[in-house]
Amino acid sequence: MEAKAYLKYLRIGPRKVQIVLDQIRNKPVDVAAAILKHTPKSACEPLGKLLKSAIANASNNHGMNIDNLFISECFVCPGPILKRMRPLSHGRSTRILKRTSHVTMVLKEME
Repeated sequence: MEAKAYLKYLRIGPRKVQIVLDQIRNKPVDVAAAILKHTPKSACEPLGKLLKSAIANASNNHGMNIDNLFISECFVCPGPILKRMRPLSHGRSTRILKRTSHVTMVLKEME
């Protein structure tokens, strides 16, 4: 049995989110929560909320034991890119790409 949680349209670039996800993959949920709490990255706060949501899904919807859960799968996909313009000198402009992310987290029980 597995429990999933999704976070869509996160306003942080996928490469920055992937760095944090690599640290918590295949870890028990209590260790992953501690890592997210003490890592100084901007993606840690929304990923902590996503982890809590996945834990709640596992316990309430699937009846899993919280003490035996671990993060079996977590990945990020690029979302839509917001395109903005920034003025430059001599009447020119440059494009600024504000990237978004879709994050998926899957929890399983250890046997």
